[in-house]
Amino acid sequence: MKGAGRPIRSAMGYSTPDRVVVRGFDLPGDILGTLDLGAMAFLELTGRMPSPGEARVFNSLLVTLVEHGMTPQAMIARLTYLGAPDALQGAVAAGLSGMGSVFGGGAEAAARMLQEADGKDAAFIVDGFVRAKRPVPGIGHPLHKPIDPRTPRLFAIAAEEGCSGRHVALLEAISAEAEARTGKTLPINATGAIGAIMTEMGFDWRLCRGIAVIGRAVGLVGHIAEELRQPIALTLWQRTEDEVTRNALDERDQA
Repeated sequence: MKGAGRPIRSAMGYSTPDRVVVRGFDLPGDILGTLDLGAMAFLELTGRMPSPGEARVFNSLLVTLVEHGMTPQAMIARLTYLGAPDALQGAVAAGLSGMGSVFGGGAEAAARMLQEADGKDAAFIVDGFVRAKRPVPGIGHPLHKPIDPRTPRLFAIAAEEGCSGRHVALLEAISAEAEARTGKTLPINATGAIGAIMTEMGFDWRLCRGIAVIGRAVGLVGHIAEELRQPIALTLWQRTEDEVTRNALDERDQA
């Protein structure tokens, strides 16, 4: 069997009767009370402690996508919790399963585009997407126009901490080029900004969706907390069911 006999190793962490070690650091002595959740996530992903500037930028990326209103992910988490209140983790997992190319996955696509640019300029990149009749990752938003208000703030924080450079500049050029080519308003959206900044920080594009997942997990637990105090899942279900039934009966009567 391939790999048989190879030692199984991991640098993530281990426990003994008197110690808990995470990424080489003692959890009680080095981490608890010292690292916030964002810095801890950075340590988990990179294997090293972030600088204060990196921690500020990374925390900003995580916080950006925590809450986005009554999204499909939030609704499915609430509805799942309605059906299985004994399994909060299942409700959160159900919501996270909806993180994809339409909701929350844009950072991955934008980062991949930037990391695979290989010196190509904005015009060449945009032309490829236009010819393929595919949307350019990281730009455009159905609501936020002419500017996604989150983007300039994220770029400002990144610039203040030395995490802004050619990748951010390339995405800005892509946005301008796409607007010129299509005549549409296509601002850099928040997930595009996250993908560009994570690329500046050296993260593989395949990890970029994870930032949305980490942040949104917090938001989904928040939705369930609100569901406990002010439930709406039952109303969402009943109103939908009532409307579907009413419309079906109306169509039957009109047939």
